[in-house]
Amino acid sequence: MKILTDKYLAVLVVLFMMAGCDTDISGSFGKDPDSGSADFSNFVALGDSLTAGYADSALYRHGQQNSYPAILAQQFALAGGGAFRQPLMPVGATGSLTLGMVPLPVADRLVVVSSGNPDPPVAPATITPTQSTEITNPPDTLPPYNNMGVPGAKSYHLVAPSYGDPAGVGGGTANPFFVRFASSAATTMVTDAATQIPTFFVLWIGNNDVLSYATSGGVGVQGAGAPPYGSNDITDPAAFPGIYNGILGALNSPGNKGVLINIPDVTTIPYFTTVPHDAIPLDAATAATLNGLFAAYNGGVTASIGFGGMTAAEAASRQVNFVEGQNRILILDEALTDLTGVPGTGGALISMRQATPSDYIVLPASTKLGTEQIPGNPTTVWGVSNPLVDADVLTAAEVAIVEAARIQFNATIKAAADADTNLVLFDAAAKLTELNATGISYGSGGVSSAFIQGGAFSLDGVHPTARGYAVIANEIFKVINEAFAAHVPPVDPNQYSTVFYQ
Repeated sequence: MKILTDKYLAVLVVLFMMAGCDTDISGSFGKDPDSGSADFSNFVALGDSLTAGYADSALYRHGQQNSYPAILAQQFALAGGGAFRQPLMPVGATGSLTLGMVPLPVADRLVVVSSGNPDPPVAPATITPTQSTEITNPPDTLPPYNNMGVPGAKSYHLVAPSYGDPAGVGGGTANPFFVRFASSAATTMVTDAATQIPTFFVLWIGNNDVLSYATSGGVGVQGAGAPPYGSNDITDPAAFPGIYNGILGALNSPGNKGVLINIPDVTTIPYFTTVPHDAIPLDAATAATLNGLFAAYNGGVTASIGFGGMTAAEAASRQVNFVEGQNRILILDEALTDLTGVPGTGGALISMRQATPSDYIVLPASTKLGTEQIPGNPTTVWGVSNPLVDADVLTAAEVAIVEAARIQFNATIKAAADADTNLVLFDAAAKLTELNATGISYGSGGVSSAFIQGGAFSLDGVHPTARGYAVIANEIFKVINEAFAAHVPPVDPNQYSTVFYQ
């Protein structure tokens, strides 16, 4: 297995020249490490998959060893930091899990393989061969574990009793990743973190409280009241402050310090930015054929203005029109007025329209786009004559729902950091926005959020590569050094891997 870098060297060189220089690491070497007013002797990180080192759709050993907490701990050791233990996956394990030798619905890691097509020439695929991990077998590293990151965890899971109980895995009340290293079946994540009495901690939680709704294409609802909610539901913003501040209160102990990390905008990550809304190339003849196919639909929509309160503006937005060149993807949108009951149409006026730049096609949909749902039937081409389904698209309306909750969550996190001089905020949201907009230079190179080529994100389009985690760690060092008069030297991200091919 090799690191995929040479293929995209020219792309990266251009990126590095264009990116800003605010994360240049060259001026930080040669200074003596210093913890300042912080004490790194017992560092604990608590959070979700981003804290665990998840990458390429799986939790595997290389990702854990290059997680941002592991990189932080490595540099903290230069300034008085102590041992840092992680519940490492077995050597050679590829991500899938079993319980009592029964497979669980957990994916194996992705690698880059040749696609067999000129555009694109490579694509992600599951690594072969695979090797599953039995979750009832304890990690080969001894507890307690300083890295308390658990893939899939939402804020309220950190305080949920029995989240590590093997008996709860089948019913969804327990998490198989926590089952591997929970101190007992009845414990909570925050209890196992807090009982270590950390002298320094990082808390990055709340991502999945909106992310699971977003990655499902909005297949979920806005939660209401106290948790738990559905797996794809958004946590109630009214409940989040109590949950978050309760977690923080458990971690805080006299004299310790910490970093709070906020929640990035989901529309800045490759899972939502890789597939453009106008990804359908057509010649003139095909465009004309399709326009003939949709003529009756367009006429029926226009004739239905006023039905169910549908406005003329909405009717115009639902007109399907194809042209020679690049075309907008055809999608379903449940937010549109339901016209299936219009008399005389036989329910043919389904809630579909063509995508706009405000809609985000999810990365997995790239494999079905342009293919026939029914082989041999050209009227079933996904995204062209057959609309992508709800799970394939995060619509503009759904983005607004995610953003409303995320903004409220981040206000809670910022308020907590502002209220305590022993806490500092790392604005991950701003940094990932920068990564998407311009890329980030670190002196010896640079990264961007471009899928595969950019170097920052792994093949799942959500989680960073080792190099991406190194960039995040360096940004955390910056806020620690400034807030606590410390000098923890950064790492050189070029020494960390990006994506792998098989």
